[in-house]
Amino acid sequence: MTSPGADLRLLFTTRILRIFAYGLVSITLALYLHALGFGERTVGLLFSLALFGDIVISLWITTSADRSGRRRMLVLGAGLIVLAGGVLSSTSSLALIAVAAVIGIVSPNGGEIGPFISIEQSALSQIVGDSRRTSVFAWYSLAGSFAAAIGALAGGVLVQGLRGAGYAELASFRAVLYLYAGIGVVLGLLFTRLSPAIEAPPRAVAPTMNSRFGLHRSKKTVFKLSGLFALDAFGGGFVIQGLLVYWFHLRFAVEPAALGGIFFGANLLAGISALLADRIAARIGLIRTMVFTHIPSNLLLMLVPLMPSLTAAVGLLLVRASISQMDVPTRQSYTMAVVDPDERSAASGVTTIARSVGALLSPSISGALLAVPVLMSAPFFFAGTLKIAYDLLLYRAFKGQQPPEEAGR
Repeated sequence: MTSPGADLRLLFTTRILRIFAYGLVSITLALYLHALGFGERTVGLLFSLALFGDIVISLWITTSADRSGRRRMLVLGAGLIVLAGGVLSSTSSLALIAVAAVIGIVSPNGGEIGPFISIEQSALSQIVGDSRRTSVFAWYSLAGSFAAAIGALAGGVLVQGLRGAGYAELASFRAVLYLYAGIGVVLGLLFTRLSPAIEAPPRAVAPTMNSRFGLHRSKKTVFKLSGLFALDAFGGGFVIQGLLVYWFHLRFAVEPAALGGIFFGANLLAGISALLADRIAARIGLIRTMVFTHIPSNLLLMLVPLMPSLTAAVGLLLVRASISQMDVPTRQSYTMAVVDPDERSAASGVTTIARSVGALLSPSISGALLAVPVLMSAPFFFAGTLKIAYDLLLYRAFKGQQPPEEAGR
């Protein structure tokens, strides 16, 4: 039987491989769709369809995982990565690509998508306990950011290298998607090696208690968090990585390899910022860390399109990245802390799905804005304003609700 330590290593390994794959595709996906002949509005629409599919698939899998088996649901998710990569790499049909975006799992922003993070975080919380939870989540976030950075760099370099070797543009992009599908196969095999220790404990409440979406005692808290997270994600959807890549390409004519380098640096700094979040949270608490680091990050985001040169814009983007992810492990840890152990997959799933719902329409709006030269910078301002509003509302609603490890401060 696999030990808890081995489960921990496996969960970190699958996180790294998966986010590497997402980063790999995020640098090339918008450019690939454009090379197929689709315009900015269609690209934005396909990104929104991918997020819509994420909502449906994730709601089904995460709210069933604690009852049906976490390992089983993780393997199913890996199969949907294979489906998406296989279809996208083998067709130029808009209809088939749209179906793959909805049914399969593909990340247009280089970050988490699908049911994986909700189930993995539930398993991690069960393995490590309250005292180590935020620290482990910070390292988990760091591992993901490093993997996204390397994936973004690899995606740009691979496409540029294949084109330099004489491959056609479409063939170069499709090679990345074949690799994406292959990583999905590896993930499925790794998930089968997790032990029964990661499965949900028996429910500690009476089975007759009112339950919805796998939640019972914590419904009110989870739904309130979900509404706020949806607002944050709606703002963030205007500037997902795939669209930022496209914005830099349109504004400064940056090539894929250089774009990979830019977002390698951004994701690297974002990962380090997530690791620092644990130390800050230990001093000022999870909620204050989430809010007090997020507001400056969003102010910097709104300044990026005002920069007169590529160097200045990239420099500000990197400064913003250095504090941009401090709210991520703290947000995830807080959600796990304020619900019962047998609600964790469902709570993480519902809040994650709320974020997907929030981000559903904004990529399409952003794509339409990018198609109008005078409005190209508007997505940055929409994103920053909405995300700051989220910060203020979150602090007002939850500043008095402490997680167990902060009780008595």
